[in-house]
Amino acid sequence: MLDGNQWWRGCVLYQVYPASFMDANDDGIGDLAGVAARLEHIAGLGVDGIWLSPFFTSPMKDFGYDISDYRDVDPRFGTLADFRALIDRAHALGLKVIIDQVLSHSSDRHPWFAESRASRDNPKADWYVWADPRPDGTPPNNWLGSFGGPAWSFDTRRHQYYFHNFLPEQPDLNFHHPEVQQAQLETLEFWLELGVDGFRFDVVNFYFHDAALTDNPAVDPEAQEKPLKYSRDLPRSYQWQRYTTDRPENLEFLKRIRALMRRYPGTTTVGEVGGDRPLSTMKRYTSGGDKLHMAYTFDLLGSASSAAYLRGVIERFEHQAQDAWPCWALSNHDVERMASRWQAEDDPVRLRLLLWVLLCLRGSVCLYQGDELGLPEAQVPYERLRDPAGINGWPRYKGRDGCRTPMAWEADASQLGFSEVEPWLPVEPRHRPLAADRQREDRASLYHWLRQALSLRRAHPALHHGEIALLEAGDDWLAFVRRHEDERLLCVFNLSSCAGNRRIAVSGSITPLGLPCFDTPAPLSGPAGLDLELDAHQALFARVD
Repeated sequence: MLDGNQWWRGCVLYQVYPASFMDANDDGIGDLAGVAARLEHIAGLGVDGIWLSPFFTSPMKDFGYDISDYRDVDPRFGTLADFRALIDRAHALGLKVIIDQVLSHSSDRHPWFAESRASRDNPKADWYVWADPRPDGTPPNNWLGSFGGPAWSFDTRRHQYYFHNFLPEQPDLNFHHPEVQQAQLETLEFWLELGVDGFRFDVVNFYFHDAALTDNPAVDPEAQEKPLKYSRDLPRSYQWQRYTTDRPENLEFLKRIRALMRRYPGTTTVGEVGGDRPLSTMKRYTSGGDKLHMAYTFDLLGSASSAAYLRGVIERFEHQAQDAWPCWALSNHDVERMASRWQAEDDPVRLRLLLWVLLCLRGSVCLYQGDELGLPEAQVPYERLRDPAGINGWPRYKGRDGCRTPMAWEADASQLGFSEVEPWLPVEPRHRPLAADRQREDRASLYHWLRQALSLRRAHPALHHGEIALLEAGDDWLAFVRRHEDERLLCVFNLSSCAGNRRIAVSGSITPLGLPCFDTPAPLSGPAGLDLELDAHQALFARVD
C-alpha cells in the first residue's frame, strides 16, 4: 500500500457500483451493508482504495446521479450509520474510501429546485439556470442534452426554460451564483468530517455554462477533427460543446475545492472529464497543485484499442503535461465492459495484456467491479432495461445496464450470490463460470493473476511514480520506459494477433523480470538497440541498467 498524504499518486482504486455489488437485506438492490460485507474481496486484490458510486437520497431517475439530498443516504442503500460502519471497516482493511459527488446538477425533487422554480424573486430563484423563451416560444438557444433532445425544459410556474445537461429531472445548478458554490463546498465538508478520504467528481468540467447562452457551433461531419464521442446516433455530438463545458470560470472553483481539501491532509480528488477535447482539459485541471489531484477521460473507454491508438493517447497527454496527473481506466459504470468492448471475452491472454498495459501507464489506475473476474458485457433485454439512455437510444444504443448487472460472487447460487431474490437487473448466465468463489480457488485465474500484477506494480516505484518515455515499435506494438530515480523499466507489448519481432531503440543492459502468465522472451541487445521477438498478445517487462 502507498503511504502518506501522497498516497494517491500512482494508487489503484476499485470502483463499486453499490446497487449491483451486494444485496445484504434481500430486496434485490445492493446496499452499503453489502459493500461492507464484501470489502475483504477488494482488499485481497491489493488495491489502495474504493470509489463508491452515488448512494445519496434520490428518486433514481438516473440511478443516484439525480440527488435530492446531498447529505443523506437513500433508504435503498441504508443509513448514515451504515456508511460510517463501511468507512470503519474499509479503514481497518487498509482501504481508502472515495465517494462520488454530483455537484453540477441536482434532482428536480431537491428542495433547492422546488424553491427556485416557485417564482422569479425568491431567495433561490437564481440557483438554477433559467432563461426566457425566444419570441416564438422555442428554447433560448440550441444546446442539446446528453440523453437526447433539447437541454431545456419549460416550466409553467416561471414561464421560463431551465437548463439540464442530462435528463429534465436533473436541472443544472447555476455556479455563477456564489451561494451555490458555497453550498456545494459545505456539502464536501460534511462528508470530509465523516471521514471520507476524497471525492470522485462527476462531469467536473460541466459546472459552469456560458452566461450569455451563446449557441454551440456545429461539427463539420466532413472535417477530420471531431469531438471524442462523436456519433451520428448522439445528436449532442453534432455540436462542439464550447459554451456548455470547459468554461474558464471552472478553474477558479476547482481551486476553492483544493483549498478545502488541504484542510484535510491525506484526502484526494479525481475528476471525470468529458467534453470535446478531454485530454487537454485533464492536463489543465490537474496541473499546478492547486486544482484536482487527478482526473480521467473517456479516451481509453471507447472501442479503439490498437497500439497506435494507445500510443496517440499517451503522446497527446504527455505533450507538455508537466506535473499533470491522470487516472486511467479501461472500464466503468458508463461504458461497455472492457472484455467485450476490446474483443477479449474469449481470449484470457489478451485480457491480461490489456490490464498489464493499464498498470504500466504513468498515473493512477481505476478498476471497475468485475474487471478482476474478466466479466463480459451482460445482455439485458429491452423489457428489463432501467437506464434512460438505453431506453431512449434503443436499438442502436443499448445504454449502460449491460455493465451494471449484479456482481458474480457464487457460481452455484441462483442469483450468483448477489441476492436471495430477483435483482433489479438480471444476472448474466455467462458470468456464472467466472464467479469470484471459483476464481479464488483457481490459482491460475484472472483474479489471482491480477493480485500478482498489482503486487509487481507496488514493488517497482517507477511504475507508480515514474516518468514515461515512449519508444518507436511500429503500429501494432507499444513500448515505453518508466523511470524513477535510479530505476528504469522497459515495458513492451505486442497487441497484435500475430507473433513478430522488432528492434527497440533502448540503450543499456536488459534484464527480463518475471511477469506472471507471460512467456519471458530472450532479448538480444545490440549496438542499435534491442532485438525482440514476441508472440501474439505477449509482453516484455525488463530492468534497464
